[in-house]
Amino acid sequence: MNIDSIHNGVVLDHIQAGKSMEIYKYLHLDELDCSVAIIKNVRSGRMGKKDIIKIDSPMEVDLNVLGYIDPNITVNIIRDGVCIEKKHLELPEKLINIIHCNNPRCITMAESQLDAIFVLSNPEKHTYRCAYCDTASDKKF
Repeated sequence: MNIDSIHNGVVLDHIQAGKSMEIYKYLHLDELDCSVAIIKNVRSGRMGKKDIIKIDSPMEVDLNVLGYIDPNITVNIIRDGVCIEKKHLELPEKLINIIHCNNPRCITMAESQLDAIFVLSNPEKHTYRCAYCDTASDKKF
């Protein structure tokens, strides 16, 4: 298989095997007018298997979304064919409009203009709670 290197863009590396399509969806990569390569189940000495996403265009990547989905992802910024910056992620302390509350009594259900805000309550279990009603998120990646 031959996947060309990118000249200017972003490489998302060390994605947990099988998570690349979720990242593709959450980052709205289908809306880009550039090449996007998803490489699944790449052999990795450290992880066993991993996914990689190569985006052949400079862009801002939502690090909170990536950190929520998989805090082990490495974000590599490529300029003129060289990696100029490597970002290591961690679980974000706060998520805004990334996940939504499922509690039917939560104020966010009645007031759609309110931001859906979730706060990290248990880093070991990756648990987030609604800032308005304290309901735990049921979404697990």
